[in-house]
Amino acid sequence: MENVIIATILSFVITYFAIPVLIRVAELKHLYDEPDERKSHKVRIPTLGGLGFFAGFILASAVCVPAKENFPLQYLLAAFFVIFIVGMKDDLVGLSPVKKLVGQLVAAFAIIYLGNLQISNMYGFLGMGELPYHFSLLLTYFTFIVVINAFNLIDGVDGLAGSIGLVVSAVLGAYFLFANEMLYAVMGFSLAAGLAGFLIYNISPARIFMGDTGSLLVGLVNATLIVKFIDVAGNPNGVMPLQAVPAIAFSVLIVPLFDTLRVFTIRMARGRSPFTADRHHIHHYMLALGLSHRQTTGIAVASNIAFILLAYNLQFLGTTALVFVVGGLALGGTTMLFYLKRRKEMAALAAAEAAVLATAAAAAAEVVPAEPQPATTKSKILRVNTETIMQDK
Repeated sequence: MENVIIATILSFVITYFAIPVLIRVAELKHLYDEPDERKSHKVRIPTLGGLGFFAGFILASAVCVPAKENFPLQYLLAAFFVIFIVGMKDDLVGLSPVKKLVGQLVAAFAIIYLGNLQISNMYGFLGMGELPYHFSLLLTYFTFIVVINAFNLIDGVDGLAGSIGLVVSAVLGAYFLFANEMLYAVMGFSLAAGLAGFLIYNISPARIFMGDTGSLLVGLVNATLIVKFIDVAGNPNGVMPLQAVPAIAFSVLIVPLFDTLRVFTIRMARGRSPFTADRHHIHHYMLALGLSHRQTTGIAVASNIAFILLAYNLQFLGTTALVFVVGGLALGGTTMLFYLKRRKEMAALAAAEAAVLATAAAAAAEVVPAEPQPATTKSKILRVNTETIMQDK
């Protein structure tokens, strides 16, 4: 317990005091995220925030993990450094989606293969139990890639990715604390504390962004925690076993995971790359409805917490039924947001067309042809001078 408390305090303090320095460095070196038509911010914002909580998280984890439980720690730290380098390079000079994917696979390899961490059982989802080894590996790699990119893709509103990442890592860290998995408890609370220190500067109006350096790290750490959660919580002989573990894991990550899977499906259905940027994310729908960044973040975080509580209390339904309940509710909520957004857009379009027609009618009424004036001829006066010469005037 003392390790977790020290790690939490250490990570928060390091991040809190590092961020102002990074803001100043970014301003001096002109390291900004430039606004464009797709992004929701209108001014240039520094993008080195991920470096701040990376430092707090890494130092707290390395120092506070108990020595007797540090077997996979070296591989985890190696993976975190790999993803940090990938994100930092993307923030500074840019990386193609293929190179980013390769970096993510290398980081996942260090954790899955070297750290011996993978999803080996589906605990009844669609009737599946223990998985074949190679299928288990493929599913675990897929889970890592999707979760990493999920946090990267929802980082479009001030405070959103950081707040969701804080909730997920704190919930999983608390579970591992009660389950006596101190390595992962320290990791979870270290990341949560680092994100808390970062959010002080990132909540709207944001003074700094986490950038890909931060969002990729948050995704990788939470992917590690969620895979370990499925392994530990699904063990009936464990300290704190749960039912329907894959469904609960899905609910813990519901906002980033469901949004990413939905957007990937939409893009591929239209014949586009799943990594192509667009404005079909849930936070884009909420912004289009006129909500502020704070309101959007607050609703997303509250929804994520509500889904976690719902899944925990309905775990008796079983994995398959609970996945469909959670997925159906998420789909219904997203569909409602899309409908409200479309209705507002159609109303705005109709209002704009009415305004154009009214303007044209007013302009037509003002342009009235002038009445033709009758021609006037000045009468001529004949005068006779003394010399009897007639003059025409």
